[in-house]
Amino acid sequence: MFVQLAYYPPYHSKYNPIERVFGVLENYWNGDPLRTIAKALGMAKSMTYNGVHPVVRFIDNSYEKGVKLKAQQRRLCEMALCRLQGLRKWFISIDPFSARQICPLLE
Repeated sequence: MFVQLAYYPPYHSKYNPIERVFGVLENYWNGDPLRTIAKALGMAKSMTYNGVHPVVRFIDNSYEKGVKLKAQQRRLCEMALCRLQGLRKWFISIDPFSARQICPLLE
């Protein structure tokens, strides 16, 4: 089993389903100011996209800014990635087994 990531090139939001759903949400709230988190979540929960209500959760995590891997750590991470020929920058498969073996080495 592999995890596959497909990135959309810049300025290609029309192919990105998340961008399309956000566009529907913008039309749905029709410029109504979303002054509170509760209002924004309520609007998102009550909308539909292709007849389906989205799953909406508020994530209240703080992420440390400015964290960067050292060159050696990046090279180790790259070992767990398999890049598709011709789309190397935009399509990546990750082998979880390889990633599990490599992750302890990053510390």
